Amino acid sequence: MTDQRPSARTGRDRGIPDATVARLPVYLRALSALADAGSDTVSSEELATSAGVNSAKLRKDLSHLGSYGTRGVGYDVELLTEEISLALGLSQRWAVALVGVGNLGHALAGYAGFASRGFRIAALLDADPARVGELIQGINVQHIDDLPAVVEHEGISIGVIATPAPSAQLVCDQLVAAGVTSILNFAPCVLSVPDGVDVRKVDLSIELQILSFHENRKAFGAQPNQFAKKQPPGRLTTLPGGAAGTPPAREVVNE
Repeated sequence: MTDQRPSARTGRDRGIPDATVARLPVYLRALSALADAGSDTVSSEELATSAGVNSAKLRKDLSHLGSYGTRGVGYDVELLTEEISLALGLSQRWAVALVGVGNLGHALAGYAGFASRGFRIAALLDADPARVGELIQGINVQHIDDLPAVVEHEGISIGVIATPAPSAQLVCDQLVAAGVTSILNFAPCVLSVPDGVDVRKVDLSIELQILSFHENRKAFGAQPNQFAKKQPPGRLTTLPGGAAGTPPAREVVNE
């Protein structure tokens, strides 16, 4: 095995709230930018602004790590980076298996952000025989049937699913059966997993639909029924559509 599980205690082991854990990577990114800019220290206000949260929330989050900063000085950028990395289990690299090498899979395989944050794409797999043997970012695509052997050989505990939705649950089941205990799912569906397996979902279409809601509200005002109220009573009214691909709602305004 080329990657080992870190022995350091992670955020979950320390009893850090999930909401705080979700913000720690944002703080880490802000700290990285500060370090690149040559900053040795940062105030809670400056770090909070960079991370897009209020300073009180940031101080509370960091207190879970035992890091309180120094009055009048702030936080040591390097030390705080180390503390957050340790809490997130990033003391050494994690090996990752990516299943599904279509357009999205190709893009994820070449994403430099994984390596810079302590993750190594150790294996690429696909069910399409035509894809097997393809070289992507220096890695040969293997057949999904080889997953158990790949997981054992590479010491993989994190899997990324980039398949179409109909295939995602089957791939998830295969990952779990092979010993993978954390899954990042890009397929637009909800996965069913046993206790002890963590799933994070990235659904780009949902995020776009949420933006569609905000754009719709900007166009027609903050009141949901404002558009309908402008119509003469007793007429069939077409309300503005919501999510992409959803037909507009229709209602009758009674006299």
